[in-house]
Amino acid sequence: MKILIDSREQLPYRFEGYGAITSTGCLPAGDYSLPGFEDKVSIERKSVDDLIGCLMGSNRERFEREMQKLKFYDLAAVVVEGSFDDLRQGRYRSQMSSTSAVQSVLAFMVRYRLAFVFAGNRQAGELVTYSLLSKFEHEIQARFKALEKAEKSHVEVSPKLAESNLGHPGASNPMVEGMIGD
Repeated sequence: MKILIDSREQLPYRFEGYGAITSTGCLPAGDYSLPGFEDKVSIERKSVDDLIGCLMGSNRERFEREMQKLKFYDLAAVVVEGSFDDLRQGRYRSQMSSTSAVQSVLAFMVRYRLAFVFAGNRQAGELVTYSLLSKFEHEIQARFKALEKAEKSHVEVSPKLAESNLGHPGASNPMVEGMIGD
């Protein structure tokens, strides 16, 4: 699997041991994606402290603009390299209350249709990021195979329909011709 890493990602995962090939580029949103699906799948990586920083002041506005872009993706997630308890217990460097932090994350989940995955630590965050991208790629491949199968089935049926022309040999049937020609 090939994984795209945003060039602005400051501490990128290497995906060593996963058999992934990585390349760096400018993604429209998030930190990780798949080639050809940059506007369909995106994973944003955050440490707990980074997440808290994104929930405050002008950083919040920038973070919300980023989350707004992800709202319409097929898969968008924020992978947090910490636990939900870290957030809930206020185990981060900030004066933001833990209640405000938790409520902000929950509001973002609803407002922007985002999954926040609290992976526990960096190593687990890398696994979660790889797994989400891998599962998305698998789903796309399965859909493509189903489409190919449907098209083959359609092509096999269409010539019969064209030949019979709904019981009128030699008559033109634009509906059938459109199906065969497409």
